[in-house]
Amino acid sequence: MSTKAAATPETAPAYWAAACEHLMRKDRVLRRLVPKFPGAAIETRGDPFVTLARSVVGQQISVKAAQSVWTRFSGLMKTVKPAQVLKLSTEEMRGAGLSARKVEYLQDLATYFQTGKVSVKQWHLMEDEAIITELVAIRGIGRWTAEMFLMFYLLRPDVLPLDDVGLLNGISKLYFSGEPVSRSEVRDLARAWEPYRSVATWYIWRSLDPEPVAY
Repeated sequence: MSTKAAATPETAPAYWAAACEHLMRKDRVLRRLVPKFPGAAIETRGDPFVTLARSVVGQQISVKAAQSVWTRFSGLMKTVKPAQVLKLSTEEMRGAGLSARKVEYLQDLATYFQTGKVSVKQWHLMEDEAIITELVAIRGIGRWTAEMFLMFYLLRPDVLPLDDVGLLNGISKLYFSGEPVSRSEVRDLARAWEPYRSVATWYIWRSLDPEPVAY
C-alpha cells in the first residue's frame, strides 16, 4: 500500500507533507485516517494574542461552544487587540458568555501584552519548554494553553498535549476500543509519531470533529 499523503494546501506548514508520509508509515490507524482529510492542514491565525485569547476562551468547553462565545466576545471590538480588550467592562465580557474567571484571565493576558511583559519577538527562536515556562507565568495560562499556542501560532511540529481531552478520547476510540487510556499509554503510543506529534494530534482531533480545530 502506498503511504504517500494527499496534496496539502499552500498554507500548510513546510513539514506537513513529510509528516503525513511519516505518520502513515509508522502508524496503522493514521495510515487510514490521514487520507480522509485531503487538502487540509493546521492553520495559524498569525496573531499571538488572538491565539492565546482563543485558547483561554476554549478551556474546558467544546469546540462548538468555544466558537460561539468567541464570536460574541470578538464582536464587542473592531479588532481583538490587548488595548481593545482592556477597554471592555467586566459586564460586557460576561454578557458574551465568559465566566468571571475567564474574564480575569483575558484581562491579565491583555495586560501582559500591552505592557511588554512577554517575549513576543523572541518566541520563534526559543525552545518549546522555555516558551511554556514563560506563558504559564500568566494567570489562566496552563500547560495545555501554552501547548495550543506552540501548535497553532508557532506551528511547532512535535507537541503532545497530554492533558487534552479530545486527544485522549480519540486515542481511546481509535486504538483501545473505547477503553480509558492513561497519559503513560498515550506517551508510549506517540513515540512512533515523533518528530511530528502535533500533526498526529491534529488528525486525531479531526476524527472526532469534522470541523478543524483552530486557535
